[in-house]
Amino acid sequence: MSCYLIKVENGHKVAHSITTEEEYKLLRGSNEQKANLRLARAGNDAAKRRLVQFNYSGHYPQGVVKGTKLPSCAFGFDMDEPEAFAKAAKLLLKEPEKFGLLMLERSARQGGHAVFKREKGKTILENQVRISTMLECEMDTSAHDINRVYFTTSSDGEDLLFLSPRLFQDAYDEAAVAAEGKLLEERERFGQEELPEGAHKANKHYKPWLEEIKKIQNPQGILKGQEFENSRNSSQGILKSQEFQNLRNSAPSSSPSSSSADYLGIPYSEIIRKWWQMYNDGREPVRSNRNTLTFELAVNLRHICGFDGNLMGQIIPCYDGFSEQEKMACINSALNEKITQMPKRLKDVLSVIRQERMKQGAVSGGSVAGYEGQENATDEVNVKDEMFYFNSLPKMPQGVKESVDAVGPALAMPVISAICPAIGMLATGVKVAVHGKMNSLNLISYIAGDFASGKGSIDPVIGAWTSEVKEMDKMYQQKEDEWRAKKRAAKNKKEQPEEPKLPVRCLTLNNTVANLAERLANTEGKHAFSFTPEADTVAQKWKSAMSDFSVMLRQAYDGTSYEREARSADAVNVHIERLLWNVVMCGTPDALYRVVSNYTDGFQSRIVVARTPDNTFTPLSENLYILTERQRDRIIQIAHLLPLMSGEVVLPKLEEKGRRWLEQIRLETMKNDDKVKARQRFRICPTTMRMMTCIMLCKVAESLIQKHGFQGAETQLKQNPQLWKELIVKMQTPTMLAVFDTLADYQLENALYFFRSRIEDAFSSKNYSGQSPYDRSRRGRNDSIFERLDVTFTFEQAEQQSVAVKGASSTRESVKQMLKNWKRQGLISVLPDKRYQKASSTV
Repeated sequence: MSCYLIKVENGHKVAHSITTEEEYKLLRGSNEQKANLRLARAGNDAAKRRLVQFNYSGHYPQGVVKGTKLPSCAFGFDMDEPEAFAKAAKLLLKEPEKFGLLMLERSARQGGHAVFKREKGKTILENQVRISTMLECEMDTSAHDINRVYFTTSSDGEDLLFLSPRLFQDAYDEAAVAAEGKLLEERERFGQEELPEGAHKANKHYKPWLEEIKKIQNPQGILKGQEFENSRNSSQGILKSQEFQNLRNSAPSSSPSSSSADYLGIPYSEIIRKWWQMYNDGREPVRSNRNTLTFELAVNLRHICGFDGNLMGQIIPCYDGFSEQEKMACINSALNEKITQMPKRLKDVLSVIRQERMKQGAVSGGSVAGYEGQENATDEVNVKDEMFYFNSLPKMPQGVKESVDAVGPALAMPVISAICPAIGMLATGVKVAVHGKMNSLNLISYIAGDFASGKGSIDPVIGAWTSEVKEMDKMYQQKEDEWRAKKRAAKNKKEQPEEPKLPVRCLTLNNTVANLAERLANTEGKHAFSFTPEADTVAQKWKSAMSDFSVMLRQAYDGTSYEREARSADAVNVHIERLLWNVVMCGTPDALYRVVSNYTDGFQSRIVVARTPDNTFTPLSENLYILTERQRDRIIQIAHLLPLMSGEVVLPKLEEKGRRWLEQIRLETMKNDDKVKARQRFRICPTTMRMMTCIMLCKVAESLIQKHGFQGAETQLKQNPQLWKELIVKMQTPTMLAVFDTLADYQLENALYFFRSRIEDAFSSKNYSGQSPYDRSRRGRNDSIFERLDVTFTFEQAEQQSVAVKGASSTRESVKQMLKNWKRQGLISVLPDKRYQKASSTV
């Protein structure tokens, strides 16, 4: 059977096989189903979820859905766009046998679902790519899971367009299905890729590769990690898995074998011992905290264990009577956490071990060069880890791609963070709906990196994006120079030449508040743009007026009014209805802290902070990445078309993506009461939606250039001012929307990297709270812990009470931070014997 009815019974998903065409149509044709379908097509999501659910890709001999990995003889294919479905349906109905079509239906949202016969030996994704190539249509790249369900429609002819009896007639050899399922699961894990938009074009050379796999199978029919990688590299037609690629880049291992007991020559036992020394005062977990601390350790270690649960189970001890089953539950939970770059704390542990080993070698009389191989390997790992976010990006549209190519993969995220404000300035008339409110593309970026870290390579890229605007500014500045010359000549004359109000848009930050405010008032309602390759310019020039600078940028981000009045007739008086000003700064982290010195006024949360990679130990080599003339010309093409796009647009899929990300971070932060991270998400989401709009506008321009040529694209936008709106809505593909997570996660990681401790200190300071040291509002969980403790208590007692109140979310680090906050607020003091004592006024 290749058709199962999926239902929830006693809280679990179960599968009931459908063996006849009559039974299948009866389920689709009930009155309840038709009523829910009418409501679903009217936009009722709850009614859509009540529709009958079928699965076509899985085989469920036991009727249990969870954990089943057995493939059926068929597979589902999802087409969301009505236009794409209509085109594909014509081809499918014309030659159903050619495609192996088993079922074709119109979906509740008027796209469609199809079911095809699966080619044995190929995963669902491979079969989907094959059909996508044949139909020359886009596919839902997230729909290749065996347990994927499809909300079905009715049995009427207008909904059920095709149904073959073969859908219900396939026979199964259970042993063969189990063997194939095991093989395909391995291949799904190691050798597939979620294809970008236009998969049928990018996949011209797709070839079956089952024979390559058969050649290197071991006797059990399972591919080992390294053998599979060799196979993948030797087969040009194999599709690489984006997820697997991310894991490999973030967690390369010194040995493919899961039995390896070291990482790049460093024993795992030494890494774990150093971990507890640095983050748990040298003590191993005990019964009261072993679950939480083992989970934290596993979340970090997974990056250097190839995300191999079996290896992690071998190297992580069972602490204080921990059962193997409980320990593996913690490890599996850690493996299910969202994949990120290698955490900073783990990098710090490896760095400390590396330094200690070099010192030991020098003290013992050994040569430091003896560690050269290990050091090179460690540096290589760090370089690959810096590529984590770059590797998660799909092919970028014209303009963005050339910007990345001009600086190299290591600086991909910094340059994207830098050009988005420039794109927002160029598309000054565009507004996008964010959480129900129209937003201009107002963006502020800071590219942070140590000196000689490559920040300078971003300068010519910004210059290319702003070249046309700067050419206009030169003409305006020439007119200003002429006015100044006339004014000097007429210095003692009665009649003075009138000062021109010229719309210069590229503004220097080496300026005064008054001059800058006047410039911003003269931009004729368009965005101004400022770029400085040295943020110290801001820190020095605005040193005495940094609060004014902060206020102006905050209002620029929000697009609110800006007023500046003076009584003198000669002084600058400014009344800007909507302040539109995008700013990009490059500088060292030290300069960043001089520019952003207040962490409670909201300025920090409005800035996109990017980080250049650490190239401290990178050997000197020829710079392979420079902005070529061709790249510059292609950037200028996009920059020229962006100002022709103007108006308001609603992007429902982007909005939904943003809301899902917000909820995901909310749930993550609730686990450990991480208020700093939870609050950062609020502004990162709209900022990322604006950046995504900038990137999709470039995609719109690229599609027009590809179809009509550069001159034709310009003509199309001028003749049809609404065309860009129609096209950008179509750009909300799964591949493009996946960029949202990459950009948002990157911003969140950097915000916490640079500002977490400073934000915590600022919000816990007496100056911020405005309260006396002992004036405390008792309403949080920390207050409950405080009340439980004796007048004099130890750290262990505070930790025990924290676990009692917070449960598994309590960590040793959070207890340390809690005590640190209490001490700063004057609630406790530290006694000579390292115990803590409550202040008398709190008792």
